[in-house]
Formats: sequence, C-alpha cells, structure tokens
Amino acid sequence: MKSIKTIIIIFSCLLATQCQKEKDPNFLIASNQVGKLDKQSLARDLELIYAKDSLVMDTVKLNFGSGASKIKIFEKGGALLLTLTPNSDSIPTVQNVQIKDPRFTTSNGVTIKSTFKDIKEKYKIKKIITSLNNVVILLKENDLYFTIDKAELPAALRYNANTTVEEVQIPDNAKIKYMMVGWD
Repeated sequence: MKSIKTIIIIFSCLLATQCQKEKDPNFLIASNQVGKLDKQSLARDLELIYAKDSLVMDTVKLNFGSGASKIKIFEKGGALLLTLTPNSDSIPTVQNVQIKDPRFTTSNGVTIKSTFKDIKEKYKIKKIITSLNNVVILLKENDLYFTIDKAELPAALRYNANTTVEEVQIPDNAKIKYMMVGWD
C-alpha cells in the first residue's frame, strides 16, 4: 500500500513539473491583442476596458477637444503598464501601444526584458531602421516592433545617423529600449 502512495506522489510531482504555466491573458501580446486591448478597441472605451486600473490623459489636448495625444495606463498599485496613442480618425482607435511592464509577454516568450538574441531566435526580421539615437527592428508579418538604443551597439556605429545597421552588427546581448505594437 505504501508503494502505491509513493508512485502516486511521484507521478503527481512529474505531472506538476511537466505542466507549463499558462500565460495570463491580461499580459499576453498576440497578433491583434495587447492584454485587454485589441486592434479594434475604441479610445472612448478605454475607461471601461481598464476600469480596475488608472488612466492618465494629456488634459491640455482634452480641454481643446482634440483628444488625448498619449494615454498612460497604470495598475492600481502604481506600476506603469502601457502608453497608448490613439489615431486621429473620427472614431479614434488605439494606433500605437508602448509596452512598459515586463509581465507583458508575446506568444513566443519575448518581453521588454529580452535581448536582441531573443528577438532573432523567435521572429523573422523584416527591416532595421537607423535613427539618430536608436535602431528600430521591424518584424515580418507582425505589428510588434522593437527599439534598441545605439549605446548598445559597437562604438563605430553609435555616432553616425546615416550608417546602415545590419542584423549581424547588433550584439546578441543588446537590451530592448522600447517594445511597441503599431496598428494601422
């Protein structure tokens, strides 16, 4: 009888370790979703979508009736989750989402705390755009994109905005500065 209990305990432990922890849907980044938001979310519905959280909007823009230029979503505990930018359509939707909280994870396991190596291994890179202080990593068949500070690059690539940066020139351990989703 004792051996049956031992077998059950061992089997239970094995089962528990084999089961993968499910991702919290409130922090999942998928093709048309970022947590509670989806591609069709209307800017006017944000207070309903984030009823348990706090929204901070640009009040100067709101007072002039042109809508908020940036909307910050804070968790009730005070942590900044997202910064949203609505589009300027007659019925505005969310156009850009900047992920601020490391709990937001893509279906491939990439977070704001990931490195360029993680991006390369999990996604196909479409294009790398060089700006004055950053490089922007655009992905194939995905609305997600990443910004890496030029300070993460070799010194020869940091100080010239006209330099084209190739994938092989970005160090694997380069940290992500911004993780964003851009919806048309």
